[in-house]
Amino acid sequence: MSSIVLESVLTCPHCGHAQQETMPTDACQFFYECSHCKALLRPKPGDCCVFCSFGSVPCPPIQQQRGCCQSKA
Repeated sequence: MSSIVLESVLTCPHCGHAQQETMPTDACQFFYECSHCKALLRPKPGDCCVFCSFGSVPCPPIQQQRGCCQSKA
């Protein structure tokens, strides 16, 4: 099994700004404020957190479930 990736690039769906963030390992992050346009991001229906919806890498719990650390397709 690959190691868990803790860094993900969140891309705001409103303005397109991308920001690298460190994901929490002990909880899902349900809210995220874009540092560029100040939009409050929330997960898409069916996703557990903003990293699964808008990140380059899914959150650590999802990575563990999948047994990988690959970027979303």
